[in-house]
Amino acid sequence: MRILGINALFHDPAAALVVDGTTVAAAEEERFSRRKHGKRPVPFSAWELPELAARWCLAHGGLRPDELDAVTYSFDPRLARPADEMGLDDPFDPLRLEYAERAPEFLAEALPGLDPAKVVFVPHHVAHAASAGPASPYPDSAVLVLDGRGEAASHLAGRFQDGRLETFAAQALPDSLGLMYEELTVHLGFLRSSDEYKVMALASYGKPRFLPQLRQSVHATGDGGFRARDVDWAAFTPPRARDEEWNQDHADLAASAQAVLEEALLDLAHWLHREAGGDALALAGGVALNCVANSRLAAQGPYRHVWVQPAAGDAGTALGGALYLAGDHAPMAGADLGRGWRDDELRAWLDGAAVPYEKPPDIAETVAEELARDGVVAWFQGRSEYGPRALGHRSLLAHPGRAENLERLNTVKGREEFRPVAPMVLAERAAGIFQGPLPSPYMLFVHDVVREWRDRIPAVVHVDGTARVQTVDARQEPLVARMLGAFERRTGLPVVVNTSLNTAGRPMVDDPRDALECFGSAPVDLLAIGPFAVRRGRMFA
Repeated sequence: MRILGINALFHDPAAALVVDGTTVAAAEEERFSRRKHGKRPVPFSAWELPELAARWCLAHGGLRPDELDAVTYSFDPRLARPADEMGLDDPFDPLRLEYAERAPEFLAEALPGLDPAKVVFVPHHVAHAASAGPASPYPDSAVLVLDGRGEAASHLAGRFQDGRLETFAAQALPDSLGLMYEELTVHLGFLRSSDEYKVMALASYGKPRFLPQLRQSVHATGDGGFRARDVDWAAFTPPRARDEEWNQDHADLAASAQAVLEEALLDLAHWLHREAGGDALALAGGVALNCVANSRLAAQGPYRHVWVQPAAGDAGTALGGALYLAGDHAPMAGADLGRGWRDDELRAWLDGAAVPYEKPPDIAETVAEELARDGVVAWFQGRSEYGPRALGHRSLLAHPGRAENLERLNTVKGREEFRPVAPMVLAERAAGIFQGPLPSPYMLFVHDVVREWRDRIPAVVHVDGTARVQTVDARQEPLVARMLGAFERRTGLPVVVNTSLNTAGRPMVDDPRDALECFGSAPVDLLAIGPFAVRRGRMFA
């Protein structure tokens, strides 16, 4: 069965192709259009489809639109209610719903040859759930979905067993932990449905001194649901202008919201465990990208295993919708589901750009040598990642032993000084350096850094002594593993700094042109693109 999954309505439009239960391709529209998050999450953009991502998925799978058995759309307008009935202040929501209802004809126009009758609406949170539970290493698992909103709810608690989803609870709007966090994001001067991770990062600089007051508006209700609405953020601190410096009140408010979110998640997980049992929990929805909350859930929650879908936000519902319709399928093997290029294609790009390059005997050794000299490396290898994390395919790499490299990388990327970078480490070495949920291949948990290692790898240690770790399995990522081993031989450090290959406000680099443009515009010393090396000094000699 050949199924194309589509996410389009709210934000992070994406497409995924599943053939006979196997995920063939998955990609976000932003990687093609070069618009961060693909579009803004407003009703007027709800008609926009991931046309470029969908066409690439089909081309990669060797399929025409008329050869598809089904196309899933991860929102079911038949389940929606008018915004005012749900307590939402969204006067243009009827426009969004009209676009959703007309999605089959829009898709048929975008993909000539597609029969609109083949478009299947999959409920939003069901698509989230299907992207997590059956795709996890624990196919019979509980699943918890939390985001801003779906058709009429903001949450789903259930369990997948034998490939079938049983739903135990769903929280009706307007209560929404995701919308609560979005509203705080705006109050703190950041961009809604984009910069929530900045609030999480800012929280590590604060103390949760507003937590008692926040609990009055945000708390679990003990029945599988929660209350989260009508928070008067200005009662805690005035709103921050986008160009204004943050202060301690801002950090303390972020820390307080982070704490109340974690408390609610823990209560929801304990309730679900009592109802559904099991020892594994899979998470999806935008809230599941909060790696600090995920770690507390893993440490203090009732489940032995906690797994998070790497594209946990709305982009992941493209894959989840297709997997839900497919039924039987294998667990997710990795996040490298996007575009990739053969060596001869990369050489043609470099020749066409007329840049000097070399093909060393082993690009892993060349990169390790540059990193050991304290160079910054742009790493472009294999297929691009599905989801918001750079996982060793489209990464910026640096030496972790120099504290100043945090500021250096934030300068390279043009982003806020409080933003952290992440450590990449071989899976078998991680436990001696980091304490927390291991393995952690998708960088969706934070870990305590063992005290004796904090001074050895200061660039990746957060202000609170934690780090957001990516573990590398040499069987799945042999090139990255070889680079890590070569770096350790030179420096004695088994860790390399990893952050996304992009600059502020731009999507992660995806194709060779993006890589060359980013390399040319930022002070990066070496571009490792496939087996080839482009050195900054030679490129601009």
